[in-house]
Amino acid sequence: MTDNRTPASRSALMARIGGKNTTPELAVRRLLHGMGYRFRLHRKDLPGTPDIVFPGRRKAIFVHGCFWHAHGCSIGRTPKSRLDYWLPKLDANKRRDAAKRAELEVIGWHSFTVWQCETKKLDDLAEALAAFLDGKNPDRHAGAKLLA
Repeated sequence: MTDNRTPASRSALMARIGGKNTTPELAVRRLLHGMGYRFRLHRKDLPGTPDIVFPGRRKAIFVHGCFWHAHGCSIGRTPKSRLDYWLPKLDANKRRDAAKRAELEVIGWHSFTVWQCETKKLDDLAEALAAFLDGKNPDRHAGAKLLA
């Protein structure tokens, strides 16, 4: 299957995709704030620059796009074209995510991964986030699925 966009159109589309303040991240931040939690954003001094950070609790939350981090849900399915480009790229993203979580663990931090698809069920997500932040579920990584 070939790309249905011109190279210039595809480039412009990809350039608009940001890494901060994404729609899923904003949904998680609104949810946490509504639950009474206060946090810091995008701490560059921590491995992986977590999206949401609770310094006093030494906990970090990553909000991952299902496609970019190869979640495997319907949103995160692998493209059908240019597999020679996409498969190594998505695999490298997954390896980098795991390495950054391991680095956080080494320095005494716990991490939690929220997937884009999980922001559709905010009640379930709120329960999982509260368990993580209150110490009942210390770590939740890429392999875990809230909606499973």
